[in-house]
Amino acid sequence: MSTDPTHDAPAHFRHSYTKDRRQLLNRLRRIEGQARGLQRLVEEEAYCLDLLQQVEALTAAADQVGLLLLEDHLAGCLSHAIASGQGEPYVSELMAVVRRTMGRPPARPRKPASAWIGQQKGSAAGGNHDTPGKEYTEGQ
Repeated sequence: MSTDPTHDAPAHFRHSYTKDRRQLLNRLRRIEGQARGLQRLVEEEAYCLDLLQQVEALTAAADQVGLLLLEDHLAGCLSHAIASGQGEPYVSELMAVVRRTMGRPPARPRKPASAWIGQQKGSAAGGNHDTPGKEYTEGQ
């Protein structure tokens, strides 16, 4: 499922990461160089741990790109969707991506937040967000 607003967006639509486009491209070019360096190390039959160190550096660089994109998506696309009353599918889509990234199974079907918010009006504040009306206790 993709809730990408550009499907129906006007031609002037910009993704929230557009403001960081230059920084993202620079980071991606560095990652590309790191990958070429790794390839060269393999061709030269470099020491295994030297390769692993470079793989870790490449992974960390890719993680930084992912975090920047996530921050931009939360601050731009998601917050705009929530403000316009269309947040639920964007939150679901984001959580699916986060679960896949973490190697976790898909979430169980849940009621939309709007379906159970009214149920909590009579319950005590601070209830468990996963189970409407269930109180949160320390260590859960």
